Amino acid sequence: MTLIDRYFPDLTPRQREQFAAMPELYKEWNSKINVVSRKDIDNIEEHHILHSLALAKTGLIAPGETVLDVGCGGGFPGIPLAVFYPEVQFTLVDSIGKKIKVVQEIAAALGLANVRAAHSRVEQLDGGHSRFDWVVSRAVTDLKTFVGWTWGRTAYGILYLKGGDLDAEIADAGRQAEQLPVSTWFGGEFFETKKILVLPKK
Repeated sequence: MTLIDRYFPDLTPRQREQFAAMPELYKEWNSKINVVSRKDIDNIEEHHILHSLALAKTGLIAPGETVLDVGCGGGFPGIPLAVFYPEVQFTLVDSIGKKIKVVQEIAAALGLANVRAAHSRVEQLDGGHSRFDWVVSRAVTDLKTFVGWTWGRTAYGILYLKGGDLDAEIADAGRQAEQLPVSTWFGGEFFETKKILVLPKK
């Protein structure tokens, strides 16, 4: 919990409990269903939980809004964000059913009433009709493909966690995108090349 406390000192006691429980829950489930690289599971707090919470540092998501996490895997960034934003409704989707099972089990263990998990491709979710305030994700594909999947799903835009030199990828996507370095908020080598791409809808 030291990293989460360092960067988010104003959490409620309940949020602290939930974040403290999260690493062991993931380690337990990862031993049954591989949702995090086995060699990376010991870095789950920094590489997965804290990385997901970079999206909270943007200040763009607000209470009462709805967020769609596409290709959520075992629940990143959606599960940490759902703890941070108890008044935001999150829908987490992944095309791999066993990963959604992990999401459902961890959300239940953490008491997250604001999480819905769906085994679905984003194009087929709710018959293709649901829209959300924000779409979030962590590097599930190239940006152009991701925009093609999700642009019609969001009212406000896309928040996309990805690393490296992204100029060519942004140009290829054909959308305005702001690059926010995660190292603005978090120290350490892991975050040096990590960015949030903000693609506003308006």
